[in-house]
Amino acid sequence: QVRLVESGGGLVQPGGSLRLSCAASGIIFRFYTTHWYRRAPGKQRDLVASITIGGTTSYVDSVKGRFTISRDDAENTVNLQMNSLKPEDTAVYYCATGSISNYWGQGTQVTVSS
Repeated sequence: QVRLVESGGGLVQPGGSLRLSCAASGIIFRFYTTHWYRRAPGKQRDLVASITIGGTTSYVDSVKGRFTISRDDAENTVNLQMNSLKPEDTAVYYCATGSISNYWGQGTQVTVSS
């Protein structure tokens, strides 16, 4: 049984940093492309960042230069380092993986507010 668990969310002031982590059981991240998505209040779920099997990363324009996605193959985690956070980054953040991104975590809340 595949299970993804996100952690690391919380309340942070604008300009602050958070590091999200997605831990997996029942699946090995290095065999799949893995994504971080987010859903802001009242909005649709949007793709934020992706990391391929080969380690190539990509980002939505709004987070380029501020967010970094990485994968730790020893720990079987995919992480999202978020710096220079803005109020508009407030959302529930989800990781997703699998051959058709069919496995999702339950999400972790990130709130950026003073």
